[in-house]
Amino acid sequence: MTAHISKSKFKAKALEYFRQIETTGEPVIITDNGKPTLEIRPVASDKRDPFEILKGSVLRYDDPFEPVGLEDWEALK
Repeated sequence: MTAHISKSKFKAKALEYFRQIETTGEPVIITDNGKPTLEIRPVASDKRDPFEILKGSVLRYDDPFEPVGLEDWEALK
């Protein structure tokens, strides 16, 4: 569950909350007068190879220079 912390509480113990977020990976929501205003969370870094990420997302065209007819556009169907 995401913790909700007031601005004044966060200000007093910011480094403690940063360490908690780094170790648990759970985000913390900062509130102002009980209203959520900020979310602090760890950065999600994707260290996979860009080609691995794109694998399967690109269509193969046997003849890329072949004209495309109106019936081939899915958006027009």
